[in-house]
Amino acid sequence: MNEREILTNYVYKMVASLMQNGLEDVVISPGSRSTPLAYAFASTKNLSIYRQVDERSAAYFALGIAKAKAKPVVLLCTSGTAAANYYPAIVEAKYARVPLIVITADRPHELREVGAPQAINQISLYGERVKWSAEFPIPDDAPMTLPYVERHIARGVSIATTAPFGPVHFNVPFREPLLIDFKEELPEQSFQKSFVGQIAPPNQAKEELATIISQTKKGFVIVGELALGTNLNYMWAFIRKLKWPVLVESLSNLRTNVPDDCGQYIISTYDALLKNSVFKQQVAADTVIRFGAQPVSKFLTNFLTETLPTNYLVVDEDPMFRDSAAVSTHFIHAAIGEWISEINIDHTLYSEAYLEQWRKSEDIALKHIRNHSKLEQDEGAAVRYLIENLPNESDLFVSSSMPIRDIDTFLLPTDKDIQVFANRGANGIDGVMSTALGFSQARKKREMYLLIGDLAFLHDVNALIATRYQSCKINIIVFNNDGGGIFSYLAQSTVKEYYEDLFGTPTALSFADVAKMYEMEYVQIKDFNEIEKLSEPQNNPLRLVEIFTDRQQNVLSHRKLWQRIHEGLER
Repeated sequence: MNEREILTNYVYKMVASLMQNGLEDVVISPGSRSTPLAYAFASTKNLSIYRQVDERSAAYFALGIAKAKAKPVVLLCTSGTAAANYYPAIVEAKYARVPLIVITADRPHELREVGAPQAINQISLYGERVKWSAEFPIPDDAPMTLPYVERHIARGVSIATTAPFGPVHFNVPFREPLLIDFKEELPEQSFQKSFVGQIAPPNQAKEELATIISQTKKGFVIVGELALGTNLNYMWAFIRKLKWPVLVESLSNLRTNVPDDCGQYIISTYDALLKNSVFKQQVAADTVIRFGAQPVSKFLTNFLTETLPTNYLVVDEDPMFRDSAAVSTHFIHAAIGEWISEINIDHTLYSEAYLEQWRKSEDIALKHIRNHSKLEQDEGAAVRYLIENLPNESDLFVSSSMPIRDIDTFLLPTDKDIQVFANRGANGIDGVMSTALGFSQARKKREMYLLIGDLAFLHDVNALIATRYQSCKINIIVFNNDGGGIFSYLAQSTVKEYYEDLFGTPTALSFADVAKMYEMEYVQIKDFNEIEKLSEPQNNPLRLVEIFTDRQQNVLSHRKLWQRIHEGLER
C-alpha cells in the first residue's frame, strides 16, 4: 500500500471503531494537521457533525451535547494551542462527570521539541483532568497497528462511560501528506462490543442503611445534581417509601414533574429557612442521606457542619466521594438504581412532628417567595416571572454565580415539565453559552432557555459563532447589572476601596449590537413594568432578551425577602 492508502485505512478504522462503540456526534474545529480525521468524519454517514472555529467554545459545545445525551461526544482539533484551548471544558467535564472523547492531532515524533511550527508537547497534555490519555501510533502498514487502534478506542470509550463518567484523550500524530481517499463504506470491525458494569451496593450496605433508617427519629434526604442518565423514577419510589423531608436542589430536577403523592416531602426553600438560627436548632437531624453532588447552598453546608448529624450517608458512584464539609460517617459506593426501592423501611421511631416542622416552614417560605414579584422589581422577581411562564417541555440552562442561586431560590415545586441544567463541576462562568447551544442540539423537541449574567455572556460571546455553522434555536436571557453581581453579597463589598475595579468590574456595555451581528431577535427590558416582554412569542430561532438591573437593588430586595421569611418563621 502507498502512504495515502495507509492513512485512509487508519482514519476510517478510527471512525468505524468510535461508531461501533456508540459515538454519534463529532465537534470539529478547522486545522491542517487534523485533516485526515476531519475528512473521514465528514464523509461518514450517520454521524452528526458540528463545527466551531473557536476551540475553547467547541469543547464546551461538545460538553453540552454530552450532558444532554448522557453519551460521549468526539472533539477534534489540530495541534498546538488549539488543543490547549480545550482545557477549561475538559476541567468541567472531569468534575461534572461528563464523557468526552478528545482527539488532538499532532506532529510526528521527529517534529516535536525541535522548533517545528505549531508543535507543543501534547503527551498527557491534560494531566489528571482526563480519566485516561493515550498516544496513538503513526499510521503504518504493520499488521498490529489497526487492531491496536480498534481496541484502544474501545478501551477509551469504556473508560469515559464507566462511572464516574469523564473525558479521555487520544493524541494522534500524522505525517504529511494529509490527504485521503474518501470511502463510501466503513471497514469491518473485529472487536464487536463492550459491556460496562453497573455499580450496586453489597447486601451489607443495604442492611446498614435500613438499620440506620429504622433507628432514626429525625432525618432528611439531600438530593443534589445527579449523575447523567439517572432514572428519576427510582428516586421518586424511594421518597414515597421513606416519607422523610427531601431537600432538593434545582439541578436534581426533582422540583419539577413532581408526582402528586410526593409533593408533601419536597423541600425547596431550605437555603432561606436555614438562615434562621432557631429553625436550625429545631431541625437538627440524627440522620442525613445524600444522593448526588453537594448542593450550591452555603447555608445548608454550614448547617451540617454546625449540627454534625450522627449519621451522614453519602451515596456516590465514585469511590472519591464528594464531601466538602467533611461530615460524612458512611459511604455507599453505588449508582442510583432499583436497589434503593428495595431497602426495608421501618418508620416506627420516626417523628411525624419533625416532617411537619419542615412542611410548615416550607409553606411559609413558599408564600413569601411567590409574593416577592408583587413587592420587588429585582432579578429575583424576573426569575420568578420567567419560571412561571416557561412552557411545558422546556429546558433551562443556568449560568454559575448569581443566576443559579436565584434559580435555587425561586424555582418552587411544580408538576410542569421543566428541567434545569448548569455547569457546576468547576462552577466557572466560562463556556456557559457554548454549553447551552450544544445542549440544545441534542434536545431539539424541547424549548431551550439560557439565563446568564452580563460578564458570563461577554466571557463566551464567541459561542454565537456556532450559530453560523449549524441551525440553532435558543432564547437567551441576560441580566445586565453591569458587573459581577455576586460580589455584592460577599465580604469584599464592605471594602469600598478598589471594589468596583477588582470585583464589580463594570463594562458599561449593552448587547444590542451583538444580537444584530448574529441576526438575532433582540428584546430590551429596562423597567420591570416591561417584564411581560419576556413571555412574548419568539419570532426568531435566536433570541436575546437583555434585562437591565441594578446590583445594589438586587442585594436589598433579596435581603428583604430573607427577612420576611425570617419573620414568618418567628411568628
